[in-house]
Order: sequence, then C-alpha cells, then structure tokens
Amino acid sequence: MDISLDFQPGQIVSLEHNDKNLYAEVIQVVVSRQSCWVRPLFLVTLTEELPLITDLRGASHLLWPAQLFRPALDTEVITLWSQILAKEPKAEADLATKQQLHQFIQQVWQEYQKGIGHGA
Repeated sequence: MDISLDFQPGQIVSLEHNDKNLYAEVIQVVVSRQSCWVRPLFLVTLTEELPLITDLRGASHLLWPAQLFRPALDTEVITLWSQILAKEPKAEADLATKQQLHQFIQQVWQEYQKGIGHGA
C-alpha cells in the first residue's frame, strides 16, 4: 500500500516542484480516489538568499493525488511556521497569492500528466 494513503488528518505534507515547495495540512485522505484533501499553508520559493514564504492559509483547499505528497519533517516546518505565525493571518488570500498557488498547481499538474502518459 502506498504510504501517502496512510496520511492522517492534521499531518503536514509537502509537494515539491522545481524551486518551490507547497506545505499543506491534510484534512482527509480519500482512499477510493487515492487523493488527499488538503488545506494549503504556505508556498516556499527557494532563492540564493532566504527562502520566500507566501502565506496561503486563506487559499482554497485542494483535492490532489496523494502520491505527489510526502510527509513534511518537523525540522523543516518549524522555522517556516514561526515566520508565518509572526504575521497576522489574512481572512482570504489576495489575488496575487491565489495566482501564485494556481500557477504552481498548474505546473505540477502538467508534470504529473506527462508522467502518466509515459507510464511513470
């Protein structure tokens, strides 16, 4: 059985693509669809200096293939959480934040579709 289907509600997971990393909280694993219903928390863009962290706590939830996620390590999340929690949460993500998330998800989906087409 795929380890991603063993995710638990409340667990923080990570979805990596190129220089970006989406961290999300698992709400529910939908075993019949091999998907995770997740609440985006933040998107980290790796740069040569400090990582850029975008607060996604007000963004829409996602239902996404579970196999694309990995469990996030406590050590990688603690620093990011402290930076995000130091800011006031937004009631809703602004347009630029929504566009960043949409663009990231679109890029990951295109790569995932290519992988399916090549039997990966």
